[in-house]
Amino acid sequence: MSDFAEVIQDTKTHSGASVTFPQQAGSLKVGQYALIRGRPCKLVAVSKHKIGKHGHAKVTFCGLDVFTRQRYEFACPASHAVDVPYVALVEYQLVDIQDDGFLSLLGTNSITRADLKLPSGELGDDVRAKFLDGKNMLLTVLSAVNVEQVMGYKESN
Repeated sequence: MSDFAEVIQDTKTHSGASVTFPQQAGSLKVGQYALIRGRPCKLVAVSKHKIGKHGHAKVTFCGLDVFTRQRYEFACPASHAVDVPYVALVEYQLVDIQDDGFLSLLGTNSITRADLKLPSGELGDDVRAKFLDGKNMLLTVLSAVNVEQVMGYKESN
């Protein structure tokens, strides 16, 4: 499940009206999230530069896309607002895997959903193999900027 365990960030007050909130660029730190080129990224490096000839301190961000792990960089004045995505990590019990690859999931509120697809690659192959072996699993779903994706799993009792 890697480093996505600490992903939950201020989802208690999220009303659903917006997928981001503004935060001053100079106050962002490594480990927080920011929207870089329209993608939700976890910041892995933040460097602050001195006041330049135009009178503004600059901040340079380097972040990894939370879904694709692609690296993005962005620079802006420290006083400007940066969009920060609401990021949530939710666990669902795997009920079934359809023939077309869609997952039937059961949430903690006993509501089922079937709108997520089995991820491709090694993660999807592992989930399918363990499900076919009869294992009970909890799938970890990461949600940010109206995108949801299965990011990991763990076997449940």
